[in-house]
Amino acid sequence: MSRRKLTTSALVAALSLVALGALGPASAAVPAADPVPEFTATLKATYPAFDANQGVAVDDKYFYAVNNQTITKHSRSTGQPLLQFAGALDGPIEHLDSGVVYRGKLYAAHSNYPEWPMESSIEVFDTRTMRHVRTFAFGIYRGSLTWLDHHDGFWWATFANYNRVQDGQTEPYGKTYNTQVVKLDDEFNALQSWTIPKVILDKFELMSNSGGSWGPDGRLWLTGHDLPEAYVMRLPVAGGELEWVATVHVPGIEGQGIAWSDAGRRSTLFGISRDNAVVREYTVPFGSIEDPAKKYWEVLGPGSFRQ
Repeated sequence: MSRRKLTTSALVAALSLVALGALGPASAAVPAADPVPEFTATLKATYPAFDANQGVAVDDKYFYAVNNQTITKHSRSTGQPLLQFAGALDGPIEHLDSGVVYRGKLYAAHSNYPEWPMESSIEVFDTRTMRHVRTFAFGIYRGSLTWLDHHDGFWWATFANYNRVQDGQTEPYGKTYNTQVVKLDDEFNALQSWTIPKVILDKFELMSNSGGSWGPDGRLWLTGHDLPEAYVMRLPVAGGELEWVATVHVPGIEGQGIAWSDAGRRSTLFGISRDNAVVREYTVPFGSIEDPAKKYWEVLGPGSFRQ
């Protein structure tokens, strides 16, 4: 830079450019505000659950605490643990991440995380006996399967990727921006897929989308790996990126697998706290969340064409 003395007007202009970020990254230090409304869930119940390390599934009478190689069935009325599936320490079940109950079966997302290359499968359990009854293998696919749910006649799942460099590796574990939410048919064939908005991916930092569940409001609720909040999404009217509708703060969880109970307007949201080894149940003001009123496009006639 020249050592000439700046005039007052030049100095003001230079300071204005700095404020606008034109002369450097000063403005980058100012975080962008969330472009969506925020809400807060209310704690309804807490259940001790020694297996609450990865996620939770729920049905009318029971909840199922998910750990890497175990799933424990608990009574919703008493919290008492009743049965447990326990995979062998050196067996094929390596990293169960979350689950969903559908027609009397518990479908669990499974992967070989943090091994490379990523392998994923769906492991199916009989909720009455907690016996393993089926597996569906993706093999090396789009990433590491972290959650799945059944909604509107289809299966939905996330194949996560991560910015974290795992032990013994030199490259990021797939890179978080490659994370995809996938719609599948009854044979688990992929039909469509969507990305997650970058502003949410940035919240995940080195990790990725860990939990997902379709809510009673017909929207998809996603969680990360650590933060006590859920991101309410809807399918876009066009394009390949999910639309972020709202953020709901869920005090007392640390991201991970979530599950909505199937009770219509009285539905509650279940999550876990790894730090406290508990499953927590919340009431959520989902009826107050509105889809954004946005104008996505217009059709123009002669004389008004965009140049």
